[in-house]
Amino acid sequence: MRAALLPMLLPLAVATPVLAQTADPHAGHDMSGMTMAPAQTPPAQTPPAQTPAKPTADPHAGHDMSGMSMPGMTMRPPEIPSSADDAGRPPRQPTPAAALSGPAHAADRYFDPTAMAAAREAMLAENGDVRTTGVVVDRLEAGLGDGDTTWLWDVQGWSGGDINRFWWKSEGEGGSELEEAEVQALYSRAVRPFWDLQAGVRQTFRPDLKDTTDLVLGVQGLAPHWFEIDAAAFLSTEGDLSARIEAEYDQRLTQKWILQPRAEVTLAASDAPDIEVGSGLSSLELGLRLRYEIRREFAPYAGVEWTRRFGETADLAGEGEDLRVVVGLRTWF
Repeated sequence: MRAALLPMLLPLAVATPVLAQTADPHAGHDMSGMTMAPAQTPPAQTPPAQTPAKPTADPHAGHDMSGMSMPGMTMRPPEIPSSADDAGRPPRQPTPAAALSGPAHAADRYFDPTAMAAAREAMLAENGDVRTTGVVVDRLEAGLGDGDTTWLWDVQGWSGGDINRFWWKSEGEGGSELEEAEVQALYSRAVRPFWDLQAGVRQTFRPDLKDTTDLVLGVQGLAPHWFEIDAAAFLSTEGDLSARIEAEYDQRLTQKWILQPRAEVTLAASDAPDIEVGSGLSSLELGLRLRYEIRREFAPYAGVEWTRRFGETADLAGEGEDLRVVVGLRTWF
């Protein structure tokens, strides 16, 4: 009988170690209070046909997150061109140093630099560095007042380019004979748009008084609102310092009619009895002229001018105030 039971117990002995290796997940739990429903075998069902899952929508889609800072992340600008002209192009790289190591003009590498410099000067003269010469007769007029007639001229001209010019000016006045005349020779340089710095000499002729020679330093140009300004300081060989400021404005009434107010002020730092000038404010001229442009280069005018001398200047000249009707011509060529 023992021999008959041995084959039956042998499989159990082999299976016991295998069962011992599987741990019960609920081992050690007190489950006496739980009622377990009897296990039911679910009916067999045919699995439904699988439909591809829709992609999950981004919950932040459409949100502007450019201003949000996320810890641990460094936001860098995208490496795309910032100019509308470079759309779709890679970012521009800095110019290599080797590209700037050659001559200033590439043609000098292959041709004679002296010949190329002469060619550039010729091209500049023909296409940009234009030399011009002009003459403006601003006032050529006669004045009527106090029973006598006076006359004067105010002329200036230049020759040169846009930056550097030789500039000359001349003006004078008289009655039955010449009272005073001056000529200026100036170097003029454009220092700003519409403004020239001028320096040179002035020679003044006075038949009845002393002639003088002065150094000149001044500016001439167009101020805002189209005021024409001419201001200069004069230092004579005798050490006398004086200044003169002129301002004009062209008020265009029509295409042909122009009303021009004008003012001129002279000042002196010291008395100069030999030329009838006192220190301080020497004289003031205020004028109003109406001109008609027959052509832009030819415009007769008529108007009035009031002159007043002050202080020691009035005493030395023996004149105080003067009012005159003036007629004249403005032209340029």
